[in-house]
Amino acid sequence: MHGFANPKRFLNIARWLTTLLLVSGLVLAGGALAWGFFMVPPDRLMGDTVRILFLHVPAAWLGMGGWSAIAMSSLVFLVWRHPLAALAARGAAVPGMIFTAICLVTGSIWGRPTWGTWWVWDGRLTSMLVLLFLYVGYIALAQAVSRDGGSSRIPAIFGLVGAINIPIINRSVVWWNSLHQPASITMGKSAIDSTFLIPLLIAVAGFSLLFGGIVLARMRTLLADIQTEARLRRKAMG
Repeated sequence: MHGFANPKRFLNIARWLTTLLLVSGLVLAGGALAWGFFMVPPDRLMGDTVRILFLHVPAAWLGMGGWSAIAMSSLVFLVWRHPLAALAARGAAVPGMIFTAICLVTGSIWGRPTWGTWWVWDGRLTSMLVLLFLYVGYIALAQAVSRDGGSSRIPAIFGLVGAINIPIINRSVVWWNSLHQPASITMGKSAIDSTFLIPLLIAVAGFSLLFGGIVLARMRTLLADIQTEARLRRKAMG
Protein backbone atom coordinates (compact mmCIF):
# COMPACT_ATOMS: atom_id res chain seq x y z
CA MET A 1 0.00 0.00 0.00
CA HIS A 2 2.82 2.39 0.85
CA GLY A 3 4.24 1.77 -2.62
CA PHE A 4 1.64 4.22 -3.93
CA ALA A 5 2.54 6.84 -1.33
CA ASN A 6 5.09 8.32 -3.68
CA PRO A 7 3.29 11.26 -5.32
CA LYS A 8 5.09 10.78 -8.64
CA ARG A 9 4.13 7.11 -8.81
CA PHE A 10 0.56 7.91 -7.86
CA LEU A 11 0.27 10.63 -10.48
CA ASN A 12 1.66 8.36 -13.20
CA ILE A 13 -1.05 5.81 -12.49
CA ALA A 14 -3.86 8.28 -11.78
CA ARG A 15 -3.25 10.23 -14.98
CA TRP A 16 -4.40 7.47 -17.35
CA LEU A 17 -6.74 5.77 -14.85
CA THR A 18 -8.76 8.96 -14.35
CA THR A 19 -9.50 9.21 -18.07
CA LEU A 20 -10.34 5.51 -18.29
CA LEU A 21 -12.77 5.68 -15.37
CA LEU A 22 -14.47 8.88 -16.54
CA VAL A 23 -14.94 7.76 -20.16
CA SER A 24 -16.13 4.24 -19.30
CA GLY A 25 -18.37 5.62 -16.56
CA LEU A 26 -19.98 8.14 -18.90
CA VAL A 27 -20.63 5.45 -21.51
CA LEU A 28 -22.14 2.98 -19.06
CA ALA A 29 -24.14 5.51 -17.04
CA GLY A 30 -25.40 7.33 -20.13
CA GLY A 31 -26.38 4.07 -21.83
CA ALA A 32 -28.13 2.78 -18.70
CA LEU A 33 -30.08 6.02 -18.24
CA ALA A 34 -31.16 6.01 -21.88
CA TRP A 35 -32.19 2.37 -21.52
CA GLY A 36 -34.10 3.04 -18.31
CA PHE A 37 -35.76 6.30 -19.39
CA PHE A 38 -36.78 5.38 -22.93
CA MET A 39 -36.78 1.60 -23.38
CA VAL A 40 -37.96 0.04 -20.11
CA PRO A 41 -41.77 -0.39 -19.94
CA PRO A 42 -43.80 1.37 -17.22
CA ASP A 43 -44.13 -0.49 -13.94
CA ARG A 44 -47.44 -2.20 -13.21
CA LEU A 45 -47.97 -0.24 -9.99
CA MET A 46 -45.81 2.91 -10.24
CA GLY A 47 -46.14 3.54 -13.97
CA ASP A 48 -43.54 5.84 -15.53
CA THR A 49 -42.37 7.18 -12.16
CA VAL A 50 -40.35 3.98 -11.77
CA ARG A 51 -37.83 5.36 -14.28
CA ILE A 52 -36.35 7.67 -11.66
CA LEU A 53 -34.89 4.66 -9.84
CA PHE A 54 -32.12 4.46 -12.47
CA LEU A 55 -30.76 7.74 -11.08
CA HIS A 56 -32.07 7.63 -7.52
CA VAL A 57 -30.68 4.23 -6.51
CA PRO A 58 -27.10 4.77 -7.81
CA ALA A 59 -27.09 8.20 -6.15
CA ALA A 60 -28.19 6.69 -2.82
CA TRP A 61 -25.58 3.95 -2.95
CA LEU A 62 -22.80 6.33 -3.89
CA GLY A 63 -23.85 8.84 -1.25
CA MET A 64 -23.31 6.14 1.36
CA GLY A 65 -20.31 4.75 -0.50
CA GLY A 66 -18.65 8.16 -0.55
CA TRP A 67 -18.75 8.44 3.23
CA SER A 68 -17.57 4.83 3.55
CA ALA A 69 -14.57 5.85 1.42
CA ILE A 70 -13.97 8.85 3.70
CA ALA A 71 -14.10 6.61 6.78
CA MET A 72 -11.75 3.97 5.35
CA SER A 73 -9.28 6.58 4.11
CA SER A 74 -9.42 8.34 7.48
CA LEU A 75 -8.68 5.06 9.25
CA VAL A 76 -5.71 4.41 6.97
CA PHE A 77 -4.42 7.93 7.63
CA LEU A 78 -4.80 7.68 11.41
CA VAL A 79 -3.31 4.19 11.75
CA TRP A 80 -0.66 3.99 9.02
CA ARG A 81 -0.09 7.69 8.32
CA HIS A 82 -0.46 7.02 4.60
CA PRO A 83 0.33 10.40 3.01
CA LEU A 84 -2.34 10.15 0.30
CA ALA A 85 -5.12 8.80 2.51
CA ALA A 86 -6.21 12.24 3.71
CA LEU A 87 -6.32 13.43 0.09
CA ALA A 88 -8.43 10.40 -0.85
CA ALA A 89 -10.93 11.27 1.88
CA ARG A 90 -11.11 14.90 0.73
CA GLY A 91 -11.40 13.75 -2.87
CA ALA A 92 -14.44 11.59 -2.07
CA ALA A 93 -16.24 14.27 -0.05
CA VAL A 94 -17.56 16.57 -2.80
CA PRO A 95 -18.82 13.87 -5.21
CA GLY A 96 -20.30 12.03 -2.22
CA MET A 97 -22.15 15.17 -1.17
CA ILE A 98 -23.43 15.74 -4.71
CA PHE A 99 -24.74 12.19 -5.04
CA THR A 100 -26.40 12.48 -1.63
CA ALA A 101 -28.13 15.68 -2.73
CA ILE A 102 -29.24 14.01 -5.98
CA CYS A 103 -30.62 11.11 -3.94
CA LEU A 104 -32.68 13.45 -1.76
CA VAL A 105 -34.00 15.49 -4.69
CA THR A 106 -34.92 12.49 -6.84
CA GLY A 107 -36.42 10.77 -3.80
CA SER A 108 -38.68 13.76 -3.21
CA ILE A 109 -39.72 13.79 -6.86
CA TRP A 110 -40.43 10.06 -6.64
CA GLY A 111 -42.23 10.41 -3.31
CA ARG A 112 -44.71 13.06 -4.51
CA PRO A 113 -46.79 10.74 -6.77
CA THR A 114 -46.04 7.63 -4.68
CA TRP A 115 -46.68 8.92 -1.15
CA GLY A 116 -48.63 12.07 -1.97
CA THR A 117 -46.01 14.36 -0.41
CA TRP A 118 -42.57 15.73 -1.22
CA TRP A 119 -41.09 14.97 2.19
CA VAL A 120 -41.78 13.02 5.38
CA TRP A 121 -39.60 12.74 8.46
CA ASP A 122 -39.07 9.09 7.73
CA GLY A 123 -36.09 7.23 9.20
CA ARG A 124 -34.44 6.65 5.82
CA LEU A 125 -35.02 10.19 4.55
CA THR A 126 -33.95 11.83 7.80
CA SER A 127 -30.74 9.81 8.14
CA MET A 128 -29.92 10.57 4.50
CA LEU A 129 -30.43 14.29 5.19
CA VAL A 130 -28.10 13.96 8.19
CA LEU A 131 -25.53 12.44 5.80
CA LEU A 132 -25.76 15.53 3.59
CA PHE A 133 -25.10 17.76 6.61
CA LEU A 134 -22.16 15.55 7.59
CA TYR A 135 -20.65 16.01 4.14
CA VAL A 136 -21.03 19.79 4.38
CA GLY A 137 -19.41 19.76 7.83
CA TYR A 138 -16.53 17.54 6.71
CA ILE A 139 -15.78 19.65 3.64
CA ALA A 140 -15.82 22.86 5.69
CA LEU A 141 -13.60 21.30 8.37
CA ALA A 142 -11.10 19.89 5.86
CA GLN A 143 -10.87 23.22 4.05
CA ALA A 144 -10.34 25.09 7.34
CA VAL A 145 -7.58 22.70 8.38
CA SER A 146 -5.90 23.00 4.98
CA ARG A 147 -6.15 26.79 4.97
CA ASP A 148 -5.12 27.44 8.56
CA GLY A 149 -2.52 24.70 8.90
CA GLY A 150 -4.33 22.65 11.53
CA SER A 151 -3.97 18.93 12.18
CA SER A 152 -5.30 16.60 9.48
CA ARG A 153 -6.28 14.22 12.28
CA ILE A 154 -9.31 16.39 13.07
CA PRO A 155 -11.25 15.80 9.81
CA ALA A 156 -10.08 12.16 9.86
CA ILE A 157 -11.64 11.62 13.29
CA PHE A 158 -14.79 13.39 12.10
CA GLY A 159 -14.90 11.06 9.09
CA LEU A 160 -14.73 8.00 11.32
CA VAL A 161 -17.35 9.25 13.77
CA GLY A 162 -19.72 10.18 10.93
CA ALA A 163 -19.57 6.59 9.65
CA ILE A 164 -21.96 5.66 12.45
CA ASN A 165 -24.73 7.07 10.25
CA ILE A 166 -24.11 4.59 7.40
CA PRO A 167 -25.54 1.47 9.12
CA ILE A 168 -28.37 3.65 10.43
CA ILE A 169 -29.29 4.60 6.85
CA ASN A 170 -29.00 0.99 5.72
CA ARG A 171 -31.12 -0.50 8.51
CA SER A 172 -33.56 2.35 9.01
CA VAL A 173 -36.33 0.64 7.00
CA VAL A 174 -35.97 -2.41 9.24
CA TRP A 175 -35.61 -0.72 12.63
CA TRP A 176 -38.45 1.79 12.25
CA ASN A 177 -41.90 1.89 10.68
CA SER A 178 -41.09 3.45 7.32
CA LEU A 179 -42.90 4.71 4.25
CA HIS A 180 -39.73 3.95 2.31
CA GLN A 181 -39.77 0.51 0.75
CA PRO A 182 -37.43 -2.12 2.23
CA ALA A 183 -34.25 -3.15 0.43
CA SER A 184 -35.09 -4.66 -2.96
CA ILE A 185 -31.60 -6.10 -3.48
CA THR A 186 -29.90 -8.18 -0.79
CA MET A 187 -27.10 -10.75 -0.78
CA GLY A 188 -27.95 -13.20 -3.57
CA LYS A 189 -31.55 -12.02 -3.86
CA SER A 190 -33.48 -9.38 -5.76
CA ALA A 191 -37.13 -8.37 -5.69
CA ILE A 192 -36.70 -6.36 -8.89
CA ASP A 193 -37.68 -7.86 -12.22
CA SER A 194 -34.76 -8.39 -14.60
CA THR A 195 -36.33 -5.87 -17.00
CA PHE A 196 -35.48 -3.16 -14.48
CA LEU A 197 -32.62 -4.87 -12.65
CA ILE A 198 -30.17 -5.16 -15.56
CA PRO A 199 -30.14 -1.47 -16.57
CA LEU A 200 -30.15 -0.53 -12.88
CA LEU A 201 -27.00 -2.55 -12.19
CA ILE A 202 -25.35 -1.08 -15.28
CA ALA A 203 -26.26 2.41 -14.05
CA VAL A 204 -24.75 1.64 -10.63
CA ALA A 205 -21.56 0.37 -12.29
CA GLY A 206 -21.35 3.40 -14.59
CA PHE A 207 -21.90 5.97 -11.86
CA SER A 208 -19.42 4.12 -9.63
CA LEU A 209 -16.76 4.41 -12.32
CA LEU A 210 -17.59 8.10 -12.68
CA PHE A 211 -17.29 8.51 -8.93
CA GLY A 212 -13.87 6.87 -8.94
CA GLY A 213 -12.69 9.05 -11.81
CA ILE A 214 -13.85 12.23 -10.08
CA VAL A 215 -12.13 11.21 -6.84
CA LEU A 216 -8.84 10.61 -8.65
CA ALA A 217 -9.17 13.92 -10.52
CA ARG A 218 -9.77 15.76 -7.24
CA MET A 219 -6.84 13.99 -5.57
CA ARG A 220 -4.58 15.07 -8.44
CA THR A 221 -5.80 18.67 -8.08
CA LEU A 222 -5.32 18.69 -4.30
CA LEU A 223 -1.85 17.20 -4.64
CA ALA A 224 -0.93 19.78 -7.28
CA ASP A 225 -2.10 22.57 -4.95
CA ILE A 226 0.02 21.19 -2.10
CA GLN A 227 3.09 20.88 -4.33
CA THR A 228 2.60 24.39 -5.69
CA GLU A 229 2.24 25.82 -2.18
CA ALA A 230 5.38 23.98 -1.07
CA ARG A 231 7.38 25.41 -3.99
CA LEU A 232 6.15 28.92 -3.22
CA ARG A 233 7.19 28.55 0.43
CA ARG A 234 10.65 27.35 -0.57
CA LYS A 235 11.07 30.34 -2.89
CA ALA A 236 9.88 32.72 -0.17
CA MET A 237 12.37 31.26 2.30
CA GLY A 238 15.20 31.25 -0.27
